Amino acid sequence: MTIKQMRAAALATVALCAASGAKAQDVTVKPLIDARLRWEDVDQDGLPKTADAVTLRVRSGVEASVGPWSGLVESEATVGIVQNYNDGLNARAGYPTIADPQNIELNRAQLQYAVPTASITVGRQVLEFADQRFVGSSSFRQNQQTYDAVHMTWSPTPKLAIDAAYAWSDRTINGIDGFGARPQAISGSNWFGTIVYTTPVGTIAPFAYLVDQDDVAVQGFRLASQTYGARFTGTRPIGGLWKLGYTASYARQSDYHRNPNDYAASYALGEVTVARKLLLATVGYEVLGADRGAALTSVQTPFSSLFKFQGWADKFTTTPPDGIRDLYGSLGYGWKQAGPLANVALSAVYHRFESDRLVRHYGDEIDLLATARIHTTGVSLRYAHYQADRLFTDTSKLWAAVEWAIH
Repeated sequence: MTIKQMRAAALATVALCAASGAKAQDVTVKPLIDARLRWEDVDQDGLPKTADAVTLRVRSGVEASVGPWSGLVESEATVGIVQNYNDGLNARAGYPTIADPQNIELNRAQLQYAVPTASITVGRQVLEFADQRFVGSSSFRQNQQTYDAVHMTWSPTPKLAIDAAYAWSDRTINGIDGFGARPQAISGSNWFGTIVYTTPVGTIAPFAYLVDQDDVAVQGFRLASQTYGARFTGTRPIGGLWKLGYTASYARQSDYHRNPNDYAASYALGEVTVARKLLLATVGYEVLGADRGAALTSVQTPFSSLFKFQGWADKFTTTPPDGIRDLYGSLGYGWKQAGPLANVALSAVYHRFESDRLVRHYGDEIDLLATARIHTTGVSLRYAHYQADRLFTDTSKLWAAVEWAIH
């Protein structure tokens, strides 16, 4: 983050408020603070050292709004307090990777016009479409993924909503020192769009995601893709206090723009949840299909919030050449209050991973999570263990985190 960038964003905010013609007393100013202190430990077979990272991430900024107009400026700083890990940039190849490099940068700088049925946001911003499988913010990582973009929403009727964005730069989790195959930013002409229509049994949402990774250092343009599909979600009561939730999604992905690969592969998801008060059980099956088994000819999701999918051990951040099938199930339970703790939740997740092409067993993973709040502070303890069969190596990860925010 440079002083010049901060000045430009601040001046843009001031200009916006001045242009509205509003009086000073009509302007609402809100501080933004979001801090997270996290310890992460990774033990990965095949590497001589165990990674140990203690990082502090602080986002701070201000939002000014007047009527339908608002302007927001936010910085992001990540400090490595304990740096016994490979952050992807520091060449510590003997350690497992923890993708949280030290960083200080302009995270968001946006102007927005919003009314009840429509909005337009211009500038550096967070984009999160649907479940973030194809476009997300990667907010689990200390350095958030943001976009230089124009984002528009429109709800012409209560049952219909349109969400579309054009992004000319992806501001990656690598931070300001990113370079080479892990750059600070990746330019390109990226188009994202979805139409959500509400029916009596759920919402159906056709979507299109056109990804243009226009940087030869990032997989030689082979992450450029076009994905077209639809997603259906819904819930309904099934007796007593029980509720049934269901999700189905299908898409077809192929090469796009400068991608030298000629491929086409399918994506599919089916998921069912059963919930009663604070009990939630989920069973799902997700397929990122493969074409012919060559590298990067399977379904790829470079803008995804990847930590949300296919296990917390992060073994499948790039889809293998033969694709992946993920059969998973989870069980969670919570308490609104447990002594001094509020919103206490425990959950366990199991994954069985196989290839899509040739159907070979990759491995299995177990993920465990405990979260709670103490007044305005959130605490969490998380564990992941990947047991390898025919792909990668056994990996165990452990996290402990404390979070605090003002929004």
